[in-house]
Amino acid sequence: MNFIKSFIVTFKNLISKKFTVQYPEQKIQKPYRARWMHILQRYENGLERCIACMLCAGSCPTDAIYIEGDENPPDNPFSPGERYPKIFDIDYGRCILCGYCIEACPTEALAMTELSDFAFYSRENMVFRKEDLLVPEKEISRAVWMGYYRKGDIKGGARISFKPYGYPVYRRKEK
Repeated sequence: MNFIKSFIVTFKNLISKKFTVQYPEQKIQKPYRARWMHILQRYENGLERCIACMLCAGSCPTDAIYIEGDENPPDNPFSPGERYPKIFDIDYGRCILCGYCIEACPTEALAMTELSDFAFYSRENMVFRKEDLLVPEKEISRAVWMGYYRKGDIKGGARISFKPYGYPVYRRKEK
């Protein structure tokens, strides 16, 4: 009897529509709320949002985030707070893309983008440094939480209804 059931399952899969796509040429439509690669955001005036509070590193279940904070110089500050991240590294060899770091960030400095095309040839290339993650000064993301909430979800007592803006795509040079 089990033989017949297994034959029926096999036959159904033989005649079903195939899902395979030719990856580099054809892209799969990702879900609306799917988030992958991290970015460090800036304020509209160009200052970094990160104040090196280390809450993102503390909330990471795999210790994929490493931060070293430093005192902000008063004459030429990097961020509006007293501290700024001198070193900010994310190891994608350890990261499980859970998004806990995004939820823990009090200044909404850390966000996740739709870029999911990761390909690494060595372990050294899996570590993204602050320079790789920081949004260039001319490109400022307008919506940090875009995609984490569906239209009509409630955040802070107000209804959210916005259209996705998208994030800039960054290309890293392999070392």
